Amino acid sequence: MADALLGPAEIRELAARLGVTPTKKLGQNFVHDPNTVRRIVAAAGLTGDDVALEVGPGLGSLTLGLLPVAAHVHAVEIDPVLAAALPVTVGERADAARLTVHPADALRITAAELDPAPTMLVANLPYNVAVPVVLHLLAGLPTLRGGLVMVQKEVADRLVAGPGSKVYGVPSVKLAWYAHARPAGRVPPAVFWPVPNVDSGLVAFTGREPPADVDRRAVFAVVDAAFAQRRKTLRAALNGWAGGADNAEKALVTAGINPQARGESLTVEQFAAIAAAGIHHGYGGKLSGTREEVDR
Repeated sequence: MADALLGPAEIRELAARLGVTPTKKLGQNFVHDPNTVRRIVAAAGLTGDDVALEVGPGLGSLTLGLLPVAAHVHAVEIDPVLAAALPVTVGERADAARLTVHPADALRITAAELDPAPTMLVANLPYNVAVPVVLHLLAGLPTLRGGLVMVQKEVADRLVAGPGSKVYGVPSVKLAWYAHARPAGRVPPAVFWPVPNVDSGLVAFTGREPPADVDRRAVFAVVDAAFAQRRKTLRAALNGWAGGADNAEKALVTAGINPQARGESLTVEQFAAIAAAGIHHGYGGKLSGTREEVDR
């Protein structure tokens, strides 16, 4: 495995050969440190039966680390030049038979396009779409049992935050609907090319059954409303969702929630209870505006 991984010289040579210049628009920062790749793969805890889903493989650093330990690797790459080059790079260094490259936008990929079905998401995610990608994949790929993603440290902190934290918000609650998440370490800027101006963080998560028997969209509508005006009490913040502050208070009381509480103090189970109470009282059912991918 050590000989197969890409180092700084190989990354730059490959990029030059392909005429690739990393772009901020696509959030491209390529990992060039083999030890970081080994650390990510080890922390992911894949078994030989796992099918890994990688988003934004870039030049193939992490892909080459995943192939020896997974039964199959799906690599979803939006850049057509990188997508075309990846099988060639892998073929020179590893078994390309267990790799499927999808030249696609990860925000549009569906379960029907991924065969065999992925069981683990392991990715160095572009900073600008990290939260939308994670939530989209968890919503659309029920076969995922967990994963490990590398994201901007600030985003990592949000994803793993619990109630009462200053950075607890929409991403925290929505990820908690699908999985138990925990911090899995910090990654310094120096292991990337080009070097970003922020640290990165590893987030590990393990899938779980939904915490309540309530429509996910209904719950997420409450979450969006609660954090759209996070400094307001829930009675005020849920005014629009419920069609009036009195209706909001009625739903909150039914759910056993203090109307004067704020969204940042509630668990995902409590948000689900509010959604259920709203449905019981006949409001809070306008789901078209729910944005599962919103990162606030």
